[in-house]
Amino acid sequence: MTNYTVKFQPANAKLKRLRELLALEYGRKPNIYGFSLPAGYSCPFAENCLSKADRITGKLSDGPVMQFRCFQASLEALYPSMRDANWRNFEALRSCNTVEEMVDMLQNAIPKNTDIIRFGIDGDFFNQRFFDAVLSIARMNPNIRFYAYTKSLIYWVNRIDEIPSNLSLNASRGGRLDNLIEEYNLKSATVVFHPSEAQALGLEIDHDESHALNAGDSFALLIHGQQAKGSDASKAIKTLKAENIEFAYA
Repeated sequence: MTNYTVKFQPANAKLKRLRELLALEYGRKPNIYGFSLPAGYSCPFAENCLSKADRITGKLSDGPVMQFRCFQASLEALYPSMRDANWRNFEALRSCNTVEEMVDMLQNAIPKNTDIIRFGIDGDFFNQRFFDAVLSIARMNPNIRFYAYTKSLIYWVNRIDEIPSNLSLNASRGGRLDNLIEEYNLKSATVVFHPSEAQALGLEIDHDESHALNAGDSFALLIHGQQAKGSDASKAIKTLKAENIEFAYA
């Protein structure tokens, strides 16, 4: 049995919006936590958003076909404490030899009075074992609502009939396994560069995580965060600013 531990973090800016939205439903602001791993390093099927912040220096490196930079990788580049925390979680989970060890580690770390948990604020399901552990955690905590975005669609498909009702999964488009989205009719999230793009696709834009948390139709996410200078994504953000279109979560 490993001596490592993991840590869930309190709601970030985007999740705080969700807290405000759900205050009426809960009769109070719900307690929301996230769980993160190193962006890029724990994302085996990322492609269009593949970016990594060097663990030591924070220097960003982008994947060969990157179309828009991972927002969380950009934050990791700026904040060494965030990188350290994410890597500690990653190392802890990778030290586990069984799903059961992962489950014990995660269960012991869930803060008291938790209402909602998002897995993968940074990072993704890096193997089937971790995905299966999250399924077990959801089953063990039926009073907690869980959700996640993922490009690790093969792990989802392998357990397509075993997803607990309190876990909402969202296929994050732009990965190497996008073909599975249509094949298995998976709920998905598409990053768009302008609201008109979402409208053309017939998708609502999720500004507060409500679409991701709840069962329902696929949706869009508006490009945000620090993007590579001169890239189409960077130009799109300049356009959004010029048109006074809300696209940030802070």
